[in-house]
Amino acid sequence: MKTLPSLALLAVAVALGYWMLRDAVQVRPSAIPAAAASGETAIATPTVSPAAAPAAAQSQAEATIPAPPPTVADTPPTPPAASAEPTAAVPANSAADLLIPVQGVTRDQLQDTFTDARSQGRRHDAIDILAPAGTPVLAVADGSVEKLFDSERGGLTVYQFEPSGRYAYYYAHLQSYADGLAEKQPIRRGQVLGYVGSTGNADPGAPHLHFEVHRLGPERQWWKGESLNPYPLLRGEQRL
Repeated sequence: MKTLPSLALLAVAVALGYWMLRDAVQVRPSAIPAAAASGETAIATPTVSPAAAPAAAQSQAEATIPAPPPTVADTPPTPPAASAEPTAAVPANSAADLLIPVQGVTRDQLQDTFTDARSQGRRHDAIDILAPAGTPVLAVADGSVEKLFDSERGGLTVYQFEPSGRYAYYYAHLQSYADGLAEKQPIRRGQVLGYVGSTGNADPGAPHLHFEVHRLGPERQWWKGESLNPYPLLRGEQRL
């Protein structure tokens, strides 16, 4: 009979333990966030302290202000564009060079005969330019006619002085002079002085122009002067 009271006490103890355990694990409705109760995901909002608020506002304002455009001093200079065209070299027989004195002859056709031997142990001291008889002979530069002379060796000749009087140009073996050519007459570069021939001691079968360049002395005499090789001068390789 003692067993029944014991079982009753055990049942009461179990019931009390159950209710005590239920109260311990029950979640009060007031502790549940409103967002959880509505079924929405809660988003944590960072809290900014009053001391940090001005600095945060300043950073946000600086981030929204666009950077000023670069000044002239900050912009690197643009390098100059390379010239599309290279500088042209001065061609032979330009205005600064002696003109080839026989019409139609190019510088590549010239032959250097300056040191060739001549009769009686003489040196040529000139350049011979072969061309058909009657080919126009041209003034190599501006200047004036100093002397027209018919010599035994040179035949019909022209002595031309350049404007400064330091140099003389000598044209020989002419067939004839140009119409109206006279001593002391000013002449221009390229002007016709006469025509290729074989007068004087030239070979009639090989008409040509005998051309010399002289550096004159202080006396400026047309029959005297230092002979210079015309070949590099006419080719534009040297200048007076």
